[in-house]
Amino acid sequence: MSYEQTEDLKAFERRLTEVVSCLQPPTGRWRIMLIVVSVCTATTAWHWLLDPQTSKVAFTQSLWNHPMFVLSTLVLIVLFMGGIHKRVVAPSIIIARARQVLHDFNMSCDDTGKLILKPRPTT
Repeated sequence: MSYEQTEDLKAFERRLTEVVSCLQPPTGRWRIMLIVVSVCTATTAWHWLLDPQTSKVAFTQSLWNHPMFVLSTLVLIVLFMGGIHKRVVAPSIIIARARQVLHDFNMSCDDTGKLILKPRPTT
């Protein structure tokens, strides 16, 4: 392997690890937000379903009686429409795509973006 090839690989590895490490903090915040909103939605849904008035009043009145359930459900819907499901897994998507490309060059990478050189196949 020549010096230029080695330097190119090192530069690629540095850039890949930089991209993955920069995505980690926002991904963690999005995961926390998704967990909090999901727990709030599940808890308020539980209270809504256990309310004895729910089965006795109209559906819209039942929702009007439980504004936190409606609010948390709407926030959850807006988050999914905004792409939170992609943002919580963004680093793993990038790593998976990098592995697909690196496979052609008999390489791979770990979850942090460090390159893994595989032995050359013998023919």
